Amino acid sequence: MDKIKADIQSFFDQETWTFTYVVSDSSTRACIVIDPVLNYDAKSGRTRTKSADEVISFIKQNQLKLEWILETHAHADHLTAAHYLREQLGGKVAIGENVLKVQSVFKGIFNLGNEFIADGSQFDYLLKDQENIPFGKLNFQCLSVPGHTPACLAYKIDDAIFVGDTLFPPDVGTARCDFPGGDARTLYQSIKKILSYPEDTKLYMCHDYPPSNRAVIYQTTVKEERANNIHVHDNVMEDEFVQMRTARDKTLEVPVLLLPSIQVNIRAGEMPPKESNGTSYLKIPINLI
Repeated sequence: MDKIKADIQSFFDQETWTFTYVVSDSSTRACIVIDPVLNYDAKSGRTRTKSADEVISFIKQNQLKLEWILETHAHADHLTAAHYLREQLGGKVAIGENVLKVQSVFKGIFNLGNEFIADGSQFDYLLKDQENIPFGKLNFQCLSVPGHTPACLAYKIDDAIFVGDTLFPPDVGTARCDFPGGDARTLYQSIKKILSYPEDTKLYMCHDYPPSNRAVIYQTTVKEERANNIHVHDNVMEDEFVQMRTARDKTLEVPVLLLPSIQVNIRAGEMPPKESNGTSYLKIPINLI
């Protein structure tokens, strides 16, 4: 009997340079969505669902059944559309169990009140390292890959790994490690875990920030990353990487959408509770970040 292969469809959000994936089993029509994007205008504070609606349209047109909405981590560069997708299509929203550490840190930074409990209960399910979860006749394996954040997970499906923010295309490098709970040495070890898989393993990016001389790409391989990644190819040792990553991170600006993104993403995509006038508000801490 032939093994069922995963069908993978990518979607690119130009505003945040983010890839969303629909991974499906053609034999049962079951699917999962990885890292959906809710569009957000930082100038006006308005949200749009354009990127998420493209995903929803694809799922409906192909008569797929959404079972899981997976986050690789609590993103700092875009708002998740996980809550919106669940409202429209069902499915369970899941993230790594170490999101509790991220929630705890940012509950303090934003001085969130008793309405926000940092216990992960905002998500339908908290995923553990090495956990295998079925969808249709396929399954995804959770790989703990901390370093960018303490809660980062990659997802392995067949010969593909969805790496989140651990790795970028070879000419872009690796994720920053200067967010709360981030650690360059830990990231190096997580990347080496991913790059220990067979050379033909396909690696699906969460982001690409391409130079002007090439188009956006969403997929590389273990072989390509080991040979050519500018930050972490095979000849880069751990101490060298830590020194480079630490120095580079000191030069980087705060992501444009950090403050709104984190407040929404630690809530699994829900907005803060509406106030007495029926409006939700996001907090902006002054002189703190």
